[in-house]
Amino acid sequence: MATTQIEHLDAIVSRVSGYWSEDDIARLEAAYRFAAEAHEHCPPRHTGHPYITHPVAVAEILTEIEGDPATVIAGLLHDVVEDTDVTIEDIEDRFGETIAKLVDGVTKLTRISFQTRQEQQAGNLRKMFLAMAQDIRVILIKLADRLHNMRTLYAVPEEKQVATAQESLQIFAPLAHRLGIWRFKWELEDLSYRYLESEKYYHIAQLLGTGRKEREQKIEAVRTAVRGRLEQAGIHATVQGRAKHIYSIAQKMERHDVSFDQIADLAAIRIITDSVSDCYAALGLIHELWIPIQGMFTDYIAKPKTNKYQSLHTKVIGPDKQPLEVQLRTWDMHRIAEYGVAAHWRYKEGGDDAPSDKQISLLRQVIELETDLTESHEFLELLQMDLFNDQVFVFTPDGDVIDLPAGAGPIDFAYRIHTEIGHHTVGARVNGRQVPLDYELHNGDIAEIVTAPSAEPSRDWLELVRSSRAKAKIRHHLRAKMHAENVAAGRDALKRAVEQLPPNLRQQVDIENLDSLLETFGFRESDDLLAAVGYGDVEASTVVRDLAAEAGQPVTLAEEVQKVLSESGAGKVRPGTTPAIVVNGLNGFQCRRSRCCSPLPGDEIVGYVTRGKGLTIHRSDCKNLRYHAENEPDRVVTLSWSQEASQTAYEHEIEIVAVDRVGLFSHIAAVVAECGINITSANASTTEAGLARLDLRLDIRRRQDLEHVLNRLRALIDVISVRHLSLAT
Repeated sequence: MATTQIEHLDAIVSRVSGYWSEDDIARLEAAYRFAAEAHEHCPPRHTGHPYITHPVAVAEILTEIEGDPATVIAGLLHDVVEDTDVTIEDIEDRFGETIAKLVDGVTKLTRISFQTRQEQQAGNLRKMFLAMAQDIRVILIKLADRLHNMRTLYAVPEEKQVATAQESLQIFAPLAHRLGIWRFKWELEDLSYRYLESEKYYHIAQLLGTGRKEREQKIEAVRTAVRGRLEQAGIHATVQGRAKHIYSIAQKMERHDVSFDQIADLAAIRIITDSVSDCYAALGLIHELWIPIQGMFTDYIAKPKTNKYQSLHTKVIGPDKQPLEVQLRTWDMHRIAEYGVAAHWRYKEGGDDAPSDKQISLLRQVIELETDLTESHEFLELLQMDLFNDQVFVFTPDGDVIDLPAGAGPIDFAYRIHTEIGHHTVGARVNGRQVPLDYELHNGDIAEIVTAPSAEPSRDWLELVRSSRAKAKIRHHLRAKMHAENVAAGRDALKRAVEQLPPNLRQQVDIENLDSLLETFGFRESDDLLAAVGYGDVEASTVVRDLAAEAGQPVTLAEEVQKVLSESGAGKVRPGTTPAIVVNGLNGFQCRRSRCCSPLPGDEIVGYVTRGKGLTIHRSDCKNLRYHAENEPDRVVTLSWSQEASQTAYEHEIEIVAVDRVGLFSHIAAVVAECGINITSANASTTEAGLARLDLRLDIRRRQDLEHVLNRLRALIDVISVRHLSLAT
């Protein structure tokens, strides 16, 4: 065994030795030897380290959330079946049925790819949640596996970094949030953001570092004041400082459209007491010390979140006249807040505990959806709807509590009571008064549903409901009752998809001749396929793509780019490269634009006199110019654009990442043309995840022209990102 791995194993043993039995520690060590031998001939990780370092790291992460022995040992063994000749039967023989089932569950999830088309991704999510319903510890292992992969993401190619980070931010971080595992959630969010928005990430990190000392001094002063007041009152408590994480800061800046300097509550304090009564007593003392902000108190102790989170949250006007966030909880609450559902499996000597039905009530509801949903596309939408939203708690007239997604209304409430009540809803009374069906329910509301035998769901209800249960029931009803309407809607959707194609390709695609595609999509009649398109089970763009392929027309992105550029004559005329510039009233300089900032008319510019290459033009805010300005100020000259400068075209290169589809480049080229800009060349590539990357060279005359076309491109529904590349002179 390599020394480093043994040290990691020792760290794991040291962490669990206080509450594991000697037999369980012996099983852990045996599992390590088993995994190390099995992975001995596996290729090294992208980081260059032996493969065994990964399962050891996963096991170590699981001990950080106090995973039980079965979970930690399964974490050590989670890759042996997938990557070696070891079988599940081998695992069961050596380590027992419970660990074998956990490894089998993780193996099944590992064998599916989340970086695929939406329908396939949804199917994978379904498998994940079905696995959760059987034993949620499978997901704890999968989350630990993903967290370590994110920690080592620096070693993989850039394209995979972006795809993995996107997936982690959209699926795994919210999943950790739903399961209440705070430390997984924030780290997955921050790591994902570092790769998806690296410039913003490092900018916020730099700003945090710049003012860290001052913030630490302020929070320490607050902690000292709080500790002193608690001691006077005889309350034993721990007072911690808590810094906000980079992703949450970025979200707040974006959500409230504020700058970093405008965010006042970059830090908070947490008070951990020995009892619930001490929490409330400490809350009173905090409100005596500082003025509470009205409407900023939430009691999650009396009304816990669905992931079992409990705390008191309050905001006060702190000693520096800035908002200060304070959390108060007991040590048991703190452990659940940090470890989430994992806290329910803290080691109990004598057996491996399985999750209770109450702990996985959401997952049981997910399984229930299977009876009404037939397509992965809608499963993805409905699952994310419930998984990623907070909850609202509403009372029935009998006093029963109904939990619904935040933003839910009377129709959601009706379907939660009973499907038939939902189907026949005509109105609602909330707190004794009549309300419309688009009313948004709030915590503590008492809701009552008014029904009529002749009433039935309408398509408009799909826009009103927020819960997956209600949407699934409505769609099931509409599918059965409104087949003809769906056929018409599907035909209209295909017509719209065809209109997005290039003119010559539109003439070749016949949406009335769908017989050849029925077997591909699994339907017997053309109307069934049209209904599926109208209902949203099948993407119209997918059908049109297949029809175009049958017509022998170019359907790959590369073919489309080549055809469009050929027909437009792009690339035959090269843009001018020497802008008209006034240099302190002098003429005759040999000028070129810098590659680092590629200035355009409309930018403030400065020149640097090079040795033998004439004058290099920079934007006045160019970082690379600062060195020259400080060390060679005599070579830096003030420049300004002449009035004729915007008559010259300057080459500028951009990268577009979008969802690949037939006619994508034609659509993009048309938008660029509408902006009065010429495409001089284009390169295209696609990924297995169904994404397209387009590198375009554009003729740009002014900065505002560039910003205009970029904003137009970013507004396109298929476009994911648009960014500058290294620019030509």
